[in-house]
Amino acid sequence: MAKQTDDSLLVNSQLADSQLADNQSSITPDSAEQKQTTNSDLSTFNRYDLLSRRIEVLLHASESPLTGSQLRKYLSLSKQELETALVILQQRLTTGVLSLSESASGYRLQIRSEYSSLIQEVFPQRLEHLSQALLETLSVIAYKQPVTRSDIEQVRGVTVSSNILRQLFDKGWIVEKGYRETLGRPALLHTTPEFLDAFGLESLEQLPPLPDLNLDNKTQNE
Repeated sequence: MAKQTDDSLLVNSQLADSQLADNQSSITPDSAEQKQTTNSDLSTFNRYDLLSRRIEVLLHASESPLTGSQLRKYLSLSKQELETALVILQQRLTTGVLSLSESASGYRLQIRSEYSSLIQEVFPQRLEHLSQALLETLSVIAYKQPVTRSDIEQVRGVTVSSNILRQLFDKGWIVEKGYRETLGRPALLHTTPEFLDAFGLESLEQLPPLPDLNLDNKTQNE
């Protein structure tokens, strides 16, 4: 009886080995190649996912935006590698409260705009009030640059307050660059990369349509 059991186990084992051999032989070169391709794709994605996380770390740690050139240098990346990693980072951030923003000075992480009302409610001291006169002066410079102080006064129909220009200079949003070759050689005013950063713009071409300055409603002094 024991002999029969041993013979039965031997036969079953041989049948199992034969079936395994048949299964292995049934794996075609195409399916093996497909499996290898899948593993390769997964490995590539994992690599770029790791790169995207390293970029995120640097953007968190940096006090100012980082340019593409800086990120490529810090992480030893090619242009294509950086672009791919940034796409993955953008996709991953869609499930959180931060977004990847690119401005004239480079890339940075910022809180999504839909949460701005919450921040203003809880931390009202962080809300910076920009006067209508300041915004109009800045708009004239941004859309008409280079302009002189006289140009701004002509567009707005009012005298430009020295305090407003000082605020714009202090914020680093405008700069004097060159002079107009007329009587008195007035300085020409331009916006700066800091201005673009503050308003989330990559270039002046992204400025929205020129706003209505309501010049007819202006008084003759501010």
